[in-house]
Amino acid sequence: MAYTETNTDQSKGIPKVCILGIGQMGLVCAGALTNPDPQGAGDGARGHVVMWGYNDEENGILAQTRKSDRLPGFELPGCVRIALSDAEALEGADIIVNAIPVQFIRGAWNRIAKHVPKGAGVISVAKGIENETLLRPTQIIADVLGDDPDAKPRPMGCMSGPAIATELAICLPATMAAASDHPGFAQTIQELFSTSWLRIYTNPDLLGVELAGATKNVIAIAAGIIDGLGAGYNAKSALLARGLAEIGRLGTAMGAQTNTFFGIAGVGDLATTCFSPEGRNRSCGEALGKGVKLDAYLRDSMCVVEGVATTESVVDLAKKYNVDMPITDAVYAVLFEHLDPVDAITMLMSRDLREEQIG
Repeated sequence: MAYTETNTDQSKGIPKVCILGIGQMGLVCAGALTNPDPQGAGDGARGHVVMWGYNDEENGILAQTRKSDRLPGFELPGCVRIALSDAEALEGADIIVNAIPVQFIRGAWNRIAKHVPKGAGVISVAKGIENETLLRPTQIIADVLGDDPDAKPRPMGCMSGPAIATELAICLPATMAAASDHPGFAQTIQELFSTSWLRIYTNPDLLGVELAGATKNVIAIAAGIIDGLGAGYNAKSALLARGLAEIGRLGTAMGAQTNTFFGIAGVGDLATTCFSPEGRNRSCGEALGKGVKLDAYLRDSMCVVEGVATTESVVDLAKKYNVDMPITDAVYAVLFEHLDPVDAITMLMSRDLREEQIG
């Protein structure tokens, strides 16, 4: 691996990987690391994997059944261990994968911080922006850990892209981007997670990759609303294009690389989450378009719909950086100001006529 400061099993060179979170992404990450080639060719397991969940009862069920209602049809490989305590999960960890939904990251990491090894690298696969602080996942974790500024910087990065968990669970071909500010750590992520069915590209733009993964969820809710209203593919494709333009504007204003939003972590992830029937944010928007109330939908959902809370954060970021984001504003009005989805479409279509601007 490119990053060589981790402590690995000297006999096999295999790191200990602790996955925080037993939801969909945590499960598929465990599968990718321990069964990288289901056809039996190529390398074997990439890591000694232990999983940690916040809820002890859910941990026990997963340990016994190796299955989760959150990802029907997926069976957790037998070599993956479910930790019985915080200390057990993190003891000797070389790599920590954060698969905890963004609004819960701070609470979970506050709980486990004292057990996090000083040299362990951190990879986040969460997508969102924390409310109030407006921090990205890796920033939240860094804020909680508060590592000694005089010590070597902790390697930290993210992995993001078109990643519908139900497809990853059955090893359908997919690509993602690995990003880090720490020299060599993006390559470490790339080598750790690349399999016969999952291709990982590196990207030096950690800010852009994390921001793209968060903001696309807001646009996906809008895409679902269009589906729920039966507004058609013309409207949905136009939404995707204009949504990409506005999240790219925000990214540029914040210092991200514009190209990132036209790559795998940007338009690639945006297209998948806007069109896949499995996308949680799109499905939420579709329900709203059909008249379901937000509170009722979230109460019945098996998974966290990250885009709902992230919409609040993105509206705040747009104000902070003085960026025009009309689609995001419309989604916010539907979610939190009880604007009728039909009126939201009308509001967007009746804006002043102007020249198309991509960035």
